[in-house]
Amino acid sequence: MASLDSKTPEGSISEKWTNHKNKINLVNPANKRNIDVIVVGTGLAGGSAAATLAELGYNVKAFCFQDSPRRAHSIAAQGGINAAKNYQGDGDSTYRLFYDTVKGGDYRSRESNVYRLAEVSANIIDQCVAQGVPFAREYGGLLDNRSFGGVLVSRTFYAKGQTGQQLLLGAYSAMNRQIGRGKIKMYNRHEMLDLVIVDGKARGIIARNLVTGEIERHSAHAVVLGTGGYGNVFFLSTNAMGSNVTAAWKIHKKGAYFANPCYTQIHPTCIPVSGDHQSKLTLMSESLRNDGRIWVPAKLEDAKAIREGKLKPTDLKEEDRDYYLERRYPSFGNLVPRDVASRAAKERCDAGFGVNKTGEAVYLDFASAIERYGKEQARIKHLDENDKTLVQKLGKEVVANKYGNLFQMYEKIVDQNPYETPMMIYPAVHYTMGGIWVDYNLMTTIEGCYAIGEANFSDHGANRLGASALMQGLADGYFVLPYTIGNYLANDIRTGKISTDLPEFEAAEKNVRAQIEHFMNNKGTKTVDHFHKRLGKIMWDKVGMARNAKGLNEAIEEIAALRDEFYKEVRVPGAADKLNQELEKAMRVADFLELGELFAKDALHRNESCGGHFREEYQTEEGEALRDDENFAYVAAWKYKGKPSEAVLHKEELNFENIKLVTRSYK
Repeated sequence: MASLDSKTPEGSISEKWTNHKNKINLVNPANKRNIDVIVVGTGLAGGSAAATLAELGYNVKAFCFQDSPRRAHSIAAQGGINAAKNYQGDGDSTYRLFYDTVKGGDYRSRESNVYRLAEVSANIIDQCVAQGVPFAREYGGLLDNRSFGGVLVSRTFYAKGQTGQQLLLGAYSAMNRQIGRGKIKMYNRHEMLDLVIVDGKARGIIARNLVTGEIERHSAHAVVLGTGGYGNVFFLSTNAMGSNVTAAWKIHKKGAYFANPCYTQIHPTCIPVSGDHQSKLTLMSESLRNDGRIWVPAKLEDAKAIREGKLKPTDLKEEDRDYYLERRYPSFGNLVPRDVASRAAKERCDAGFGVNKTGEAVYLDFASAIERYGKEQARIKHLDENDKTLVQKLGKEVVANKYGNLFQMYEKIVDQNPYETPMMIYPAVHYTMGGIWVDYNLMTTIEGCYAIGEANFSDHGANRLGASALMQGLADGYFVLPYTIGNYLANDIRTGKISTDLPEFEAAEKNVRAQIEHFMNNKGTKTVDHFHKRLGKIMWDKVGMARNAKGLNEAIEEIAALRDEFYKEVRVPGAADKLNQELEKAMRVADFLELGELFAKDALHRNESCGGHFREEYQTEEGEALRDDENFAYVAAWKYKGKPSEAVLHKEELNFENIKLVTRSYK
C-alpha cells in the first residue's frame, strides 16, 4: 500500500488556486494549434471542457455514444446549480459554500478541491447568463435562488425544473460554434472501449462506431473523460439507461486508480418502484423539498388502511400525520441532506409506515405550500384570503410557476394529480461520489489522462449536496481543466502528431476485437438484461442503503459467480459490424460485473459509516452515521491487478486544516 500525492499547492486555502494558476506552464496560442485533445463524454463536464479547450485553440476530438451531445444525461438534472453569490443577502459566502460541501460530504472530501469549487462557482453563473441560459428571475429582474438540502441559505440558481437541460444547451451552443469553426471534430454514436498508452502517457483511444460497428483508432496528446457516474451498476437508478462505467473502467484497467466506489448517493425523492417491469426510475427534484412536506401516517393502522385502499392521505388530520424529518431534524427539517433523508424514509417504511402497495413510499405533500402561497397572493391582490377556493386557485398557480413541469411529469407517470393528493416518493440510486482518482490538476494516475465531473471522485466526499453536480461539472470543464491541462501539454509542443500505427494502438484494438468476438460467438441462452437485473438485485439488497459485513461478503462471492456465469451463458444476437444495442449492453454489463465486486470490497474494508456509505454495525444510538476519523479519514484508491478481488488499496490521507472534524448534525 502506498500513499498518493494530490499535488495540492502550498499556501492558505483561499490563495491556493490563484497562486497555482500564476505558476503553472502555459501553451503559446500558436502552439495550441498543433496539439490534439480527446474529450470523451459531452455532458456538462465534457461539453464545457470541449468548448473551452477549442476556444483556447486546441484541436478537440469529442466523443459521445448518444446521437447528439444534447442527449447527454446532464439534461435530466432538474433542481438547480449552486453558487456563492449571496444575492439573497442571507449570509452566504465562498467559505460557507466550502464548509457546507465538506460537512455535507461527511468530512471525506479533499479540502483544496472543494474550496476551489466554491471559489469558481460565481463565475459559472456569469458564464451561463452570458450564454443566454434562462435562469429564473425575481419580479425586479434579478436572478432568483432557492434552497437545497444541507444548507441554511438560498444559493441554488434554477430554470424551473429544467436546469440541467438549459445549462447543457448553453454548453452545446458553445460546442457548436467550435464545431462550425472546425476546432471540434464531433464523433456522435461512438463509444470508447479502450485507452491507448504510449511510453507511459495517454495518447489515444479505441472507439466503436455504434452505427456501422467499425472499430476506430483515435490519437491525441491528452485524453479527458467526462463520462458521468456508475449508478446503473444497480440496474434500477435515476440514470439514463445508456449511462455506464465502461470508459472509466477501461482506464482503471490501464492503471488509473478507482477511488471510493462505495460512495454512492441514494436520492430521497424518486417515484417508487412499481414492479419488475421497470428498466429505470424517475427522479423528482430535491427542489420540491423547499415547499413539500414529507410525512407518513402516525398510526400503523392508518398506514395499513392507506395501503389497502381503504383510506386516502387527504382523509388524515394534521395530528394523525408524522412529519418525521421536521420532528427529528428541527433546524433543517425537510431540507436535510440526501443521505439523511433517504435513511429516515427507509426507517419509517421498514417500521411499517409505508404508504403504497409495496410499503416502500412516503408522502411529499404541497397542501401547506399551496395554502401559504394562496393567502400571500390574496393579500397582495387585496382579495379575500378566507375564500378557500380562491386561495387554492392562487396557491396552485404559484406552485405551478415554480415546479409545473415536475408536477406534469409525476402525473403522467403515476396518473395522480399532485396538486390534489400528495406525491409518493422513495429513495433510489442517483449519483456516484466515487470515481477515478485525480490530483489537484484533475489528472489521473495515468500521465496525460484526465477525469472531470461525476467521472472523478474529488469534490463531494461521501455524500453530494443537492445542486452541486452541475456546479462541479461546469467548474471542471469551464474553469479548472483548461488551466491545468496546459501545464501538462506545454511539454508536447514539439511532439507532433501521434501516429495510430504504433504497436500500442494495434494491441489495444486487438484487445477490443477479442472481447467483441467472444460475445458474438458465445452460445449462451440468456439475455444481457437477465444478468444486469440479477446484479442490480444483489447490489440493492446487500450493498444498497444499508450494508453489513455478512451481506457484503455474500455480495462479493455472488457477483464473482454471476460474472463467470455471464461469460458462459450470455447470448448476444445480431452482428458486430452493424448497429447492435445488445452488444453495446453486453460490453457495459461486463464492466459493471467487475465494478460491482470492487464496490462491495471497498464497502467491506471501510469499517465506519459516513454519508452515503452506511454500515449497520457503525451507527449511533439514534441511528445516525458513526464515522471513524482516526482510522478512515482517507480516500481509498484501488489499483487494478487483474481481478477486482486482487485490487490493491492506496490511500490519500485527508488533512483538515480549515474545517474542524466534528460529528455531522442537522438537528
